[in-house]
Amino acid sequence: MAGMKGKQTVRDMVLSLGLIGIVAGFIYVFIPNDDSEPPLKRVDYRVELLTARRAAAYPVAAPEGLSKEWKATSVRFQGADFDAWHLGFHDPDGEYVAIEQSTQKPVTFIDDASQGAEETNTTQRIGERSWERYEGAKYDALVLREKGSTTVVTGTASFAQLTKMAQALKTE
Repeated sequence: MAGMKGKQTVRDMVLSLGLIGIVAGFIYVFIPNDDSEPPLKRVDYRVELLTARRAAAYPVAAPEGLSKEWKATSVRFQGADFDAWHLGFHDPDGEYVAIEQSTQKPVTFIDDASQGAEETNTTQRIGERSWERYEGAKYDALVLREKGSTTVVTGTASFAQLTKMAQALKTE
């Protein structure tokens, strides 16, 4: 009798699992699932920017005059962490562009900010300043080393778009 009970339990379990599978399949087929990524929310970074500009030991940069197609998607100021300023955007092509600034040792900071991009020995004049080009497997970057801080404009976007962002940066 005991053997019979075991078989029945197994059979019930198999049936339950089968039923769960059918229900899950039904849910999957009939409930619309959108695989495209949800549209990223635009963030308003004005408050963080004012805070950062008051607190940071260097002139904090943010773009001005970029078209509405540039969408700010993330912002962070970490005063306790080398006055780190981060502003992330999606450019008009949907690529990622970030402005990263910090008082951290340039070598370490550039490596982190650019996801390990390498120096190319190519410099680029943008406005009055000379930016260094970095190229990487994941991100490319434009790097501006100044006394007391480093600015990195980096991301998956083309150098043309990184340049556009760097050109738009204002510090007050």
